[in-house]
Amino acid sequence: MLPKDLRVEEVPVEPRPRLRVVPASKGWGSRLLRCELSFDYGDRVVSQGEPGWGVLQEEGFRVLLRNNAVEEAAYRRLRQLGARPVLVAPGEPADLEMAPDRLPRTVRDLLAAGWHVEAEGRIHRAARAVQLEVRSGIDWFELTGSVAFGDHDVPFPSVLAALRKGATTIPLGDGGVGMLPEDWLQEYGLLAALGTQLHGSLRFSRGQAGLLDALLADHQEATVDERFREVRERLRQFEGVRPAQTPPGFQGELRGYQSEGLGWLLFLEQFGLGGCLADDMGLGKTVQVLAFLESRREREDSAIAGSNVRAPRQRGPCLVVAPKSLVFNWKQEAARFAPRLKVLDHTGLTRSRDARNFGAYHVVLTTYGTLRRDILVFKDVKFDYAILDEAQAIKNAGSESAKAARLLSAPHRLALSGTPVENHLGELWSLFEFLNPGMLGRAAAFRTTLGKPSAENRAVLARALKPLILRRIKEQVARDLPAKTEQTIYCELEPRQRKLYDELRDHYRHSLLQRVAREGIGRSKIQILEALLRLRQAACHPALIDSRRREEPGAKLETLLPQLSEVLEEGHKALVFSQFTSFLAILRLRLERMGIAYEYLDGQTRDREQRVRRFQEDPACPLFLVSLKAGGLGLNLTAAEYVFLLDPWWNPAVEAQAVDRAHRIGQRRAVFAYRLIAKDTVEEKVLALQQTKRELADAILGADNSLVRDLRREDLDLLLS
Repeated sequence: MLPKDLRVEEVPVEPRPRLRVVPASKGWGSRLLRCELSFDYGDRVVSQGEPGWGVLQEEGFRVLLRNNAVEEAAYRRLRQLGARPVLVAPGEPADLEMAPDRLPRTVRDLLAAGWHVEAEGRIHRAARAVQLEVRSGIDWFELTGSVAFGDHDVPFPSVLAALRKGATTIPLGDGGVGMLPEDWLQEYGLLAALGTQLHGSLRFSRGQAGLLDALLADHQEATVDERFREVRERLRQFEGVRPAQTPPGFQGELRGYQSEGLGWLLFLEQFGLGGCLADDMGLGKTVQVLAFLESRREREDSAIAGSNVRAPRQRGPCLVVAPKSLVFNWKQEAARFAPRLKVLDHTGLTRSRDARNFGAYHVVLTTYGTLRRDILVFKDVKFDYAILDEAQAIKNAGSESAKAARLLSAPHRLALSGTPVENHLGELWSLFEFLNPGMLGRAAAFRTTLGKPSAENRAVLARALKPLILRRIKEQVARDLPAKTEQTIYCELEPRQRKLYDELRDHYRHSLLQRVAREGIGRSKIQILEALLRLRQAACHPALIDSRRREEPGAKLETLLPQLSEVLEEGHKALVFSQFTSFLAILRLRLERMGIAYEYLDGQTRDREQRVRRFQEDPACPLFLVSLKAGGLGLNLTAAEYVFLLDPWWNPAVEAQAVDRAHRIGQRRAVFAYRLIAKDTVEEKVLALQQTKRELADAILGADNSLVRDLRREDLDLLLS
């Protein structure tokens, strides 16, 4: 036995694997990379395949025992990652070689496992720790921080810039290379895409606070300043809206969910954020906005009165952009519910293009078409609010309407739409680029990040946009709704249809009034009924007068089809009634071109029961077209929640019978009925007479021709005016 002072201590250790990657030698196969595998045993590096059972450490007379299991496992790991043995002469140690495209993943995996990796003479290091910090400015938030790669720190914005370019590595100050984990592109790439790169920081706008919070939600290492913490907590606490008190000047009573909607609008105003009121069709989005505008007017007037100085209004007017068919409804609803609001109708050929007139009004009302044509006027006006009704009109970011809307100058913005996203997330980008410019980043960046359909992206968007989209469906608020809600929608005739109607009206006015003057109303009954019928048809569609004009647009169809699309997109079923089968035929042609399934019933239909059963039971058939004569009575169509009266009749009993095809025993959902009225036509004239001339209105559309008995000369003058 050796003396004690000459004995060598044998120490078992677990070595650290090392990989050195160099270009292969020139010649055949030189495009491959040579992988040199070795192991750290204390201060000695032992190559893979080198003979020996241990490593002698002279200091301390120790032998570090080779760990064959670890060395073999490391070799197998390289083989699993795609390395393959190099063909060498017998007896020579076999190195490994690898295709260049496998190197990034190999390095990333090995660094994560604790290996030392050197490629092309540079040491590669894994990311160890991330430190993030958010600080606030006047209307922005800046994200700063650093990433530790071993002992070397890299500014976080530099890492984000590398991720944005699709890089997998980043250079370090000592000449080494930092490896960016694969999942960082998903985890942090959104920050890179949605923020604005500055020197040493990444900036986000005030409107992006919720999005920034959502992107940092899983990063507890992030530190934030007091202001961002306050904003974040208030947004996180947004689990619903608190009802707001109806303003005193509002002429009406808001239902519970509408008061909550008013509270939400005030919440957005307080935070300076744009939002989308996306309530289900028929829940009164317009009324909620009018209550808010009245509240805004009262607060402004109170502030002016409290100053004891007769000063001009401090804020600009509110701009409301709506489809042409809804302009009259906005005016009518404003006059009914908020009569103290001064509303300017900026539509039509006689409109003034002098923007200095806008300041005298609380609300400037215009159409999407007028917005496009007058954008040079609108873009220089400092509006307080810009409000888009049926905001799906700007879902295509490249459309002229969307471009014009984005040019508007207004610190506060609202959108009203029951279908803010119809086809893809790009429509959401277009909407929010108007509401909160820059919130979802650049369009190209959005398409390659959040715009991709994935569960993760939907989760981020849902969290970030939750406070900015308020949507209630009928089932949620049915307890606040009456069993049946009715509304009249006014349609503006297009120029060619208006010309046809006016020519007919002038012809009948001239011929009829002369005949009545000569022979009296009693002897002119056939001509009067014919004139009223033809005027009603002209108000519906030009093709009802001239069948060759069926391809022309008609105001009622152009109003009906978007409404139908919205209802069907929301998963509801609808009925459409008309007295004219020729009108339903034109509608059927349009529906078939749009690919919308429907059932149809008129006086010629024989298999009525089969058609009703299909509509009632088949989810793929959401629409039923019915002629009044054939379907106004005796049908049970409780699958429908919406009823459209395409050419309404003014006999309340007949109208109620049609609506009651859906609103009857067995119906468990609220029913919404809409009558379409062509503005400035005989239809509107009869509607105006309805309150005092109910019998006259009934007679015009009834079968008993009692019109002749009750009609007076002044009534005929009104109908033909």
